[in-house]
Amino acid sequence: MARTRYASDRGLTSRMLVTMFLLGLVYVAFVTAFFVISPKLGVIGLVIALVFLFVQYFFSDKITTFAMHAREVSPEEAPELHGVIDRICAMSDSPKPRVAIADTDVPNAFATGRNQKNAVVCVTTGLLRRLDPVELEGVLAHEMAHVAHRDVAVMTIASFLGICAGLLTRIGLEFGLWGGFNRRSNDNNAALMVMAVVAVSAVAYAISFLLTRALSRYRELSADRAAALLTGRPSALASALTKVTGEIARIPTNDLRAAQPFNAFFFTPAFGKGFSVSQLFSTHPTLEKRLEQLNKISGELSRGV
Repeated sequence: MARTRYASDRGLTSRMLVTMFLLGLVYVAFVTAFFVISPKLGVIGLVIALVFLFVQYFFSDKITTFAMHAREVSPEEAPELHGVIDRICAMSDSPKPRVAIADTDVPNAFATGRNQKNAVVCVTTGLLRRLDPVELEGVLAHEMAHVAHRDVAVMTIASFLGICAGLLTRIGLEFGLWGGFNRRSNDNNAALMVMAVVAVSAVAYAISFLLTRALSRYRELSADRAAALLTGRPSALASALTKVTGEIARIPTNDLRAAQPFNAFFFTPAFGKGFSVSQLFSTHPTLEKRLEQLNKISGELSRGV
């Protein structure tokens, strides 16, 4: 973790290392399996994977802000927002990230970028309209904690394998193996190769999906704790969490669906009222668990622990 005043989290660091190690093993097995199935497809898959990883890692900030229709704003355009960011930077001794606003009524925020130098912190207009300055400070401190902990970069790399598995499956089916299968419709080997590609990709996707979800849930709790300790106002963060979760339930379903692909990076997931998801597949811990942790931190701070 970079040297800032954000509280370090050895649990997060160890989980990131373990996740990356396991995903590395899965990726090696994934590529090896493709070479065994079809050496030509394996080479194509490896090249595509490396190019995709390069683009995702070095341009993740631009890709995410573009997909969210966000634009960077100057201190003159958003003086209050920049003022909050400046205070957090002073408190945490962190370099100032670029600041962006996404014009959507879904109240949320996210951080992206491979490191502190290239970080972008984005808030939606819906969030700015609903939170008071103290609550906004808690949310932004949470997002900047992700940057300080470097878990944004790890999540960017970790999510790559699942996307790559799906991409290679599609390429293999549509351009590589289907050609051979159509030319040799009676050849059982072609059909077996198609099935093998689908099976390998499905296993790789499932493993990467579960590993990234587990890391995502823990990193949210870690950012909550770091932000609460930095600002000394866990109640403000708890209030923002409660308010945002309640307000999201009132957002039109179509708007929520458009935002859901970014749930892993959001302050709180964009799910409507009544939505239920297994904890195993969730990108965020439950609201109750997050509030329980913040209440515990509040008690520790009041006792001077």
